[in-house]
Amino acid sequence: MSIIVNLDVMLATRKMKSIELAEKIGITTANLSILKSGKAKAIRFSTLEAICKELDCQPGDILAFSSDESADI
Repeated sequence: MSIIVNLDVMLATRKMKSIELAEKIGITTANLSILKSGKAKAIRFSTLEAICKELDCQPGDILAFSSDESADI
C-alpha cells in the first residue's frame, strides 16, 4: 500500500514552477521537492490546504492511494 503524490502533475496543469508554489505557500523548495518525490512521511493539513488554495484543486487531485495486491498475500 502506498500514497501517490501527483503534485508534479498539478503543477504542470497549472503551468506553475515548484519554486513559485513554494514561495506562495511559505515552504522551502527542498521541502516541496521531498513532497513531490513521494519521500515525505507526513504533510500538515495547513500545508495541504495552502497547496490546494494556490493550485485551485482538491486534496484528492494531489494525493492518491494505491493498494499493492501482491504485498497483501
